[in-house]
Amino acid sequence: MRILLVEDERRLASALKQLFKENQYIVDVAHDGEMGYDLATTDSYDIVILDIMLPGMSGIEILKGMREQDVQTPVLLLTAKDTVEDRVVGLDAGADDYLVKPFDNKELLARVRALTRRTGQISGTDAMEAGPFRLDFTTRTVTRDEEPLTLTAKEFQLLELFLRNQGKVLSKEIILDRVWGPDADVIGNAVENYVHFLRKKIDEPDKPSYIATVRGVGYIFQPDPQA
Repeated sequence: MRILLVEDERRLASALKQLFKENQYIVDVAHDGEMGYDLATTDSYDIVILDIMLPGMSGIEILKGMREQDVQTPVLLLTAKDTVEDRVVGLDAGADDYLVKPFDNKELLARVRALTRRTGQISGTDAMEAGPFRLDFTTRTVTRDEEPLTLTAKEFQLLELFLRNQGKVLSKEIILDRVWGPDADVIGNAVENYVHFLRKKIDEPDKPSYIATVRGVGYIFQPDPQA
């Protein structure tokens, strides 16, 4: 299960990330509204957990933007506000559940489990296709022209990011944030190494790479690369 946690209180975000990891969830964390919105609308998650009061863009604004783009990922709102009016605003914006701070970790985990049981699917879709590639999020498998490819978990995430942003140049910084997370401690050439690994697995012999290098900027995925 993949969770996106959007929380600007870094100590709380770190504690919740550890809690979810201990319970076998994969967690991405964003500390501001703009990054949270970007991740929520371009990546696949089973649940999005949003603090309401965020810098740059509020949790309610993120939620409304998700629903306007038809992103139906279940959303759990976290807030210090506990009035009926506040709950109504959140639920009317498209939230699936609402939890008031401070909360017990057991209750948070129970609500997350309830949301996954209620939806029974991954981010509104179980698979995506681009060019000859098909990613199945249920089985975490990849095929090219219906032939299976063997990717690691990080390679799968990297390919998913490229497919969701095909035709767009992605900087190394964006790739690091999306695949490894904003707080990840990784070596400087991690992106270059994983792009190299991914190319070796998805590219076809004697044909241009699906992932082109844009010098000085980053990379771009081309579903139909030309020589």
